[in-house]
Amino acid sequence: MPELPEVETVKRTLNQLVTGKTISRVSVFLPRIIIRPDDAEVFCAELSGQKIRQIERRGKFLRFLLDDSVLVSHLRMEGRYGLYRAEEPVEKHTHVIFHFADGTELRYRDVRQFGTMHIFPHGEDLRSAPLNRLGLEPLDPAFTFEAFLEAASGRTTRIKPLLLNQSVVAGLGNIYADEALHASRIHPERTADSLTSEEWRRLHRAIISTLQDAVEAGGSSIKSYVNGQGEMGMFQYQLKAYGRTGEPCETCGTPIRKITVAGRGTHYCPRCQPLKPAESPGQAS
Repeated sequence: MPELPEVETVKRTLNQLVTGKTISRVSVFLPRIIIRPDDAEVFCAELSGQKIRQIERRGKFLRFLLDDSVLVSHLRMEGRYGLYRAEEPVEKHTHVIFHFADGTELRYRDVRQFGTMHIFPHGEDLRSAPLNRLGLEPLDPAFTFEAFLEAASGRTTRIKPLLLNQSVVAGLGNIYADEALHASRIHPERTADSLTSEEWRRLHRAIISTLQDAVEAGGSSIKSYVNGQGEMGMFQYQLKAYGRTGEPCETCGTPIRKITVAGRGTHYCPRCQPLKPAESPGQAS
């Protein structure tokens, strides 16, 4: 699933490609992707004639700011956008096409068919589900150490699933949670209430720096992710923990271990990230 850096990269790419274009009409081939309104024909009618003013991101969601409304889009597992000329063949699994007045088309393709789209009046999207359930934006200036500590500390849950909780920190997923925990030397099965103030500070810094570096690299192309121009991200070549099972830790040389935490494959270094006071009882592989 695309995480914050990948969605941020898609946002930046689409701003270059489609900002200022006017939607002449919309074609929907898989109506269940359209959540609000619950009628695909109404969805198409509401968007027709509107100009894309800007595209923003909230967590893992894209926000298309239009003349009269906001289109909120979630890519889920494998959703992707691409700009095409109208005469180009439409690829299989293309479920929504935004036809522009200049003869180009923004096409939404989703092999897994899990993506969602909502339309809201301006401002209402941030006050309504799903966006109103999101927590702190980790690349926003408001993501201070104090704000992070207030949102996350004192809980008895394990730190890895806490980081994946979108109501605490918006945009973090499996890849970057593993990377931030490795960088901050915190075992993914430690409970939040066991972390010291210094460990929270390290984790706060690691979340920001990991995400900033990933955004700069265009995200990580682990499976099928590409940006709006069909380009792969490059951060997968900088990963220190995620997907490196059995490879030596770049810090100490100990083989990276994979366990299951809250149902998610989790990668860590048993030497750099010890589980205090004893080593992990997780499912090693």
